[in-house]
Amino acid sequence: MSDWSSHCCYIGLGSNLDEPLEQVTRALQELAALENTELVRASSLYRSRPVGPGEQPDYINAVAQLATRLAPEPLLDALQSLEQAHQRERLERWGPRTLDLDILLYDNVRLNTQRLRVPHPYLPERNFVLLPLLEIAPELSLPDGTSIASLAQRCGNEGLIKLPPQR
Repeated sequence: MSDWSSHCCYIGLGSNLDEPLEQVTRALQELAALENTELVRASSLYRSRPVGPGEQPDYINAVAQLATRLAPEPLLDALQSLEQAHQRERLERWGPRTLDLDILLYDNVRLNTQRLRVPHPYLPERNFVLLPLLEIAPELSLPDGTSIASLAQRCGNEGLIKLPPQR
């Protein structure tokens, strides 16, 4: 893909149902296959405690960097199609899920529509997003100039376990 028309974006991946490790691994392959999109790099996989209601299994999380020609909302449509292919059900906010794909950052854009907020509104407080993001883009900053490294340091790594590489 030629660089002149592509956008850099970061996608958060998470799953805690139906073989979460396989869900996230497969989703990374599917992101690489999205039309007009290239998977630039992906973080290690991490196990994290759930954020949300009731008793839930732990999550498997990762972050992917994409180069895409898709605008933010068409990219969101593509991500939601992948979630549906993984039988994602939206029964309750922050409930358990087979696959969750979030646009964390898109270039240096700030966006606030009915469907999409970029940067992701919870990015600054979620270590299961910040540490994988720091792993693949240590110099990255939010559009307001706040460094991912400073946010990650503030959040710490409590409850987060980096998994060994998958074969």
